[in-house]
Amino acid sequence: MPAPRRRLYWTLLIVTAGMLACMLLASQVARQRSLHGESQNVQRQLMLYAQALGQRIDRYRTLPEVLALDPELRAALTHALTPAEVDRLNRKLEQANGASQSSTLTLLDLSGRALAASNWRDAHSNVGVDYSFRPYVQQALAQGSGRFYGIGMTTGLPGYFLSEAIRDERNRITGLIAIKIALQELEREWRQSPDIVLASDRHGVTFLASRDEWRYRLLHPLTRQDEQELEATRQYADQPLQPSRYRITAQAGEGGVLVQLDEPAEPGPFLWRSQPLAETDWQLHLLHNTQATTVAGRWAAAAAAGLWLALALLVLFVRQRQRLAALRQRSRQELETVLHQHAQELRTAQDGIVQAAKQADTGLSRSLQHLPQGVVVIDSELRLVAWNSRYVELFRFPPELMRVGQPIEDLIRHNARRGLLGPGPTEDAIARRLAHLRKGTPHLHESAKSDGTVLEIRGNPLPEGGFVTSYADITSYKNAARELRSLADALELRIAERTRDLDQARHEAEEANRYKTRFVAAAVHDLLQPLNAARMFSSLLRSHLHDDAGRRVAESIDGALAAQDGILNSLLDISRMESGQLEVHVRDFALGPLLQVMHHNFGIIAQSRGLRLTAVDSRYAIRSDEALLRRILQNLLSNAIRYTPKGRVLIGCRRQGDQLRIEVHDQGPGIPESLQREIFEEFRRLGEGHDEDRGAGLGLAIVERLGRLLGHEIGLRSQLGRGSVFWVCVPLAPAAPQAAPSAPDAIAREPDQDAPLLGATAWYVDDDAPSCEAAAALLRRWGCKVLFAGGPQAALDAAAPQTAPQLVLLDVRMGNFHGPDLYPQLCERWQQSPQVILVTAEHNIALRRQAAEKSWGFLLKPVRPAALRALISQMLLRTMTH
Repeated sequence: MPAPRRRLYWTLLIVTAGMLACMLLASQVARQRSLHGESQNVQRQLMLYAQALGQRIDRYRTLPEVLALDPELRAALTHALTPAEVDRLNRKLEQANGASQSSTLTLLDLSGRALAASNWRDAHSNVGVDYSFRPYVQQALAQGSGRFYGIGMTTGLPGYFLSEAIRDERNRITGLIAIKIALQELEREWRQSPDIVLASDRHGVTFLASRDEWRYRLLHPLTRQDEQELEATRQYADQPLQPSRYRITAQAGEGGVLVQLDEPAEPGPFLWRSQPLAETDWQLHLLHNTQATTVAGRWAAAAAAGLWLALALLVLFVRQRQRLAALRQRSRQELETVLHQHAQELRTAQDGIVQAAKQADTGLSRSLQHLPQGVVVIDSELRLVAWNSRYVELFRFPPELMRVGQPIEDLIRHNARRGLLGPGPTEDAIARRLAHLRKGTPHLHESAKSDGTVLEIRGNPLPEGGFVTSYADITSYKNAARELRSLADALELRIAERTRDLDQARHEAEEANRYKTRFVAAAVHDLLQPLNAARMFSSLLRSHLHDDAGRRVAESIDGALAAQDGILNSLLDISRMESGQLEVHVRDFALGPLLQVMHHNFGIIAQSRGLRLTAVDSRYAIRSDEALLRRILQNLLSNAIRYTPKGRVLIGCRRQGDQLRIEVHDQGPGIPESLQREIFEEFRRLGEGHDEDRGAGLGLAIVERLGRLLGHEIGLRSQLGRGSVFWVCVPLAPAAPQAAPSAPDAIAREPDQDAPLLGATAWYVDDDAPSCEAAAALLRRWGCKVLFAGGPQAALDAAAPQTAPQLVLLDVRMGNFHGPDLYPQLCERWQQSPQVILVTAEHNIALRRQAAEKSWGFLLKPVRPAALRALISQMLLRTMTH
């Protein structure tokens, strides 16, 4: 095989092999990274779904416990009931069920027979039905409480049953109260997700599913014992339990697997992750389609192939340029050498050459025949003296023109008639060439012929007069240069296309991130609505309970709601930081008072857990946002107290040049080095905290984001078994700061008595019915007259002249209505402008500023009853003074 072909073969082989290797490697890396990212996202989504399901159940968990303490229900189980008593109990349970939005409340005796039920009006009422075979009845009578998911035997509707035993004065069980929770609304929420969400019981039966074809399917075959238990409890009534078939194709890591779904058939593969639901024997599953991973692998392979080819073409282009440059340089050197030699010969023997040429019949010179260039020599009178055959071949001159003494003008005119002199007047072109030869000026230029041949023309004068001109054929060089330029243009076009693709991908990623931020903010806003109502109902519940057990239950409810409030506010803070809505106000202030506040606020919490909190005073002044820095230190101290079982916690500072490092030391179990970066991610928690207060895993994520926002370094060092040190570095102030004016309290202290509230009239406008009901009950409890509690359209319909209240409590976002825009419409119909308090779940700085400018009250949901009462008193007292 010739060397050029062999070199071409190996070049193609290396380029192809490298491209395939790059494509395979890039595809594998992209698939693994994409699958790892999707696995983490699936785990986060699964945790959110599990929290949502658990919170929906926890919302009703305490209702049977509270009703089990009701004196009327306890008394009903001590004797045979008359029809009037049954009717009164039915109505009582119906009213309780309507307020909680549950499905069904049922009162059962010791034999498991339903004495009264909230659905007594329905055709399929529970009243009189024997439910003794149901596990939740047996569990409550045996253990005091029970839980069970199944299809209702009377109504035929599925639900989750919670039961609580009712005891008499001697602590003997006399019956039970059961609540059936409908979870169909949760399934409808799941359907909004493109993923498949399932919940299965301990038998492997999927009883909740985001897609109907997955409901009541078996994730694994039933044992004989499972079949007998399901038949005895009639958990799923007569519903056929169909098997599901799937194949595990690979392990995805972190507990996930890749599966191919055969029945129900779904195009896959799918990433399957499962998680147990706390305090139940259920499993929550999420199946995520990984076609995006395959597409990412293909795009990565294509990008790698494009980059490899671009690099290969660039290398080949550079090497070709180098070879052509070397070839051209060598040709020039050879030509210059030849010309130099022949110039010497011409100078030493010019007279002999001219004389011999005149006496010969032809001007062909043997000394010029070996040259690859065409060469022609003319004398001072512009007549032919000598030439070689290559010159005749290039221009195809007829033999009669090629003789010694022939005027060069005849050859030029011959070329002009064939169009070789280019466009323009022929005589002018001939005159320019003859004038150039007479002047004897050296020249070098290129000329393209009509057949595509490109000539390099080099002319030099002779010492004794005359001119020698060489014509070199450089067509192949020009063609190679054009091909290289074409390859370079194609490469630049490919690079531009890849750049546009990358810009589009970045734009899509930014859009997805903005959508996620908006989704989190909207979801937190919607979750705060029922939480606001629950906080108000919890406050009312404590005032109706007179025994220690009931108060403990109410305190547990209030604590759970407060914990959920903290989680949602943390999520909202993260959303505001990611969307850039969190304002930063940096100023110089003294650090000492802030450390004292931290010691005062967290010292009591530490003492209640048997810990000692020490705060080292500081005389330094720093530059930061005081409110955001306080939030960082609060989260660090809260984590330190939460994960320190015994000993002490210390907060102090160290100076490092022009920086001050504020440190929080604890004596907890320490953090493994492999987890020291992960704990700053959302929902990352260690397992060593207090069981009753382990947090949601958002505190350090907020600390890390606030540090980035303020430009403060956040760090930690930790040793297993010896504790951890978290720190934040802040810049020192250049000079001692002026004392900041104390901000007035946002809410006045609660008055010692409810004198301003007694007899005051109020309206509560909100599109959330539970919030209206809870707020109205709370205001009436404080002595206010609630003239209206309902939605915005109903408020407009009810507003009339001379009916204005003293105070309006107004939500902001109510469907198509906006609270600040609704208030002027109400005032126009009242022909008065009463005091107004905005009660909203939106952490909107512009809205808060608008309220302050108009002297409106402003409270964030979920509202603390004490704060609401204090603000109402302040607003009413302001009205009285004016």
